[in-house]
Amino acid sequence: MKIIFKSILFAAIFLIIAACQKENLMEKEFASFLKDYESKVIPLSKESALADFDASISGKEEDYKKAADFRLELTKFYSDKEAFEKLKNFKKSGEIKEPLLKRQLDVIYNSYAANQLDEKLLEEIVNLSSKVENKFSTYRAEFNGKKYTDNEIDEILETSKNSTELEKAWKASKQIGAEVAPDIIKLVKLRNEAAIKLGYKNYHQMSLTLSEQNAEEIEKLFDELDSLTRNEFTQLKSRIDDYLSKKLNVPKDKLMPWHYQDKFFQQGPKIYDVDFDAYYKNKDIVEITRKYYDGLGLNIDDLIKNSDLYEKEGKYQHAYCTNIDRLADVRVVCNVKPNYRWMGTMMHEFGHAVYDKYLPEELPWSLRTPAHTFTTEAIAMLFGRMASSPQWIYDVIGISREEKEKIAAESFNALKLEQLTFSRWVQVMYRFEKSMYENPDQDLNALWWQLVEKYQMIKKPEGRDNPDWASKIHVALYPAYYHNYMLGELLASQLFHYINKDVLFNENVADASFNNSEDVGNYLMENYFKHGAKYPWNEMIEKATGEKLTAKYYADQFVK
Repeated sequence: MKIIFKSILFAAIFLIIAACQKENLMEKEFASFLKDYESKVIPLSKESALADFDASISGKEEDYKKAADFRLELTKFYSDKEAFEKLKNFKKSGEIKEPLLKRQLDVIYNSYAANQLDEKLLEEIVNLSSKVENKFSTYRAEFNGKKYTDNEIDEILETSKNSTELEKAWKASKQIGAEVAPDIIKLVKLRNEAAIKLGYKNYHQMSLTLSEQNAEEIEKLFDELDSLTRNEFTQLKSRIDDYLSKKLNVPKDKLMPWHYQDKFFQQGPKIYDVDFDAYYKNKDIVEITRKYYDGLGLNIDDLIKNSDLYEKEGKYQHAYCTNIDRLADVRVVCNVKPNYRWMGTMMHEFGHAVYDKYLPEELPWSLRTPAHTFTTEAIAMLFGRMASSPQWIYDVIGISREEKEKIAAESFNALKLEQLTFSRWVQVMYRFEKSMYENPDQDLNALWWQLVEKYQMIKKPEGRDNPDWASKIHVALYPAYYHNYMLGELLASQLFHYINKDVLFNENVADASFNNSEDVGNYLMENYFKHGAKYPWNEMIEKATGEKLTAKYYADQFVK
């Protein structure tokens, strides 16, 4: 019996050792794959990011062509079918168990999975996207024989009281839609074709799945947000209409999209008696941003030096942040003016930038990114909101205590209006995109206005049948992304609550500006930034705040 028992024991030990050796061998093979992968993708990613940055600054067709070539080369790299087969085998084996290796496998696998399409189709998508991007970058709205930048159109919509001028400016801002709509529909069909070949229903579903999101959960969340905000927004929209009717001398039932002070009604009109622009007029917006982040212990001097922050001919008219090398070279593009909009935008974009800058260098390259696209949006939104905070304006800009107290209630109402208005706008974007990818041959012009009327409660101009949806750059170039802005807002409120309660022990949340609080910077670096993409996004959020993503803090802040 003893001999038999020993034989069985030795056999079991042998099997365990053999299994461990097999696992170790598989992990060694994957480590070798990683080394080869990084040697190729790191320099290519850097060159592509630099080309994109240069093109957006110059607006030159040859620069956009160069950027498209690099983007295509990078996409082709991830379309390598032999490499993808290896990744599939690594996953199927179940033998990559070391946490960092396993997480890298998941992240890299998703990157390859999204690009497993034939080379001709891939090239067509990349080149067409670059063509559309160039049109958006160089487009200038035109009416009354004059061309206008986006900033100038925005100023007219925000300040003019002349309904004729407002209508002309709004309609001019939509002219780009007709120019790019056929190409966008073609892009949608090409993306769908690629997704279907990979086994997905459409590109929208594929994008959510490969970004570790569940389409049903997102749908449920947006239904909940609709229910949560509808009554409050209905009341707020009535107050907006009362204000605009009186200001513009237009009957309430005759108010049209051009009367709402924004091309898409994605930001709330200025109906409250607080002029945020006045606090930033003649101010150095860049220096204010630099000093604020420096006070948090998040120095951005090097980031500002490498960025491009002011208007120039042909330059991309919007704003973005780019991490060139996932090390120290992080850059921001803006078109700064001394006003509230650009103060908020600078705070927002450098929120992205500090997240990227303070990702730990010791993380593997594949994990040296934010946990998810919306977790970086949350940081950007957390700080972008500060531009309308009376306490922040008092601490950072230097208004008097009396002025701070005078504008406190109206400032909160303005922020609430901005948030709820944006929430309803995201409903339109998310549901339009989802439906568009489900059926790009439907009447998209009609679909757009059905959603605008339902969620934003804005009337469609009588007889209008134009591709107004196509004038929103995100529909063309950043597909299946916009819902992440709303998830970012939810997380921004969750972080704001946690930092006040558990980091600063601040009872008066309304007075939180975080100014000169290195504790906030340390918390973000040690509990948020340092994880990179080491964990799936909800696991990271739970580690940083003690609970998974929830809408309750957003509701506490802006609805209840």
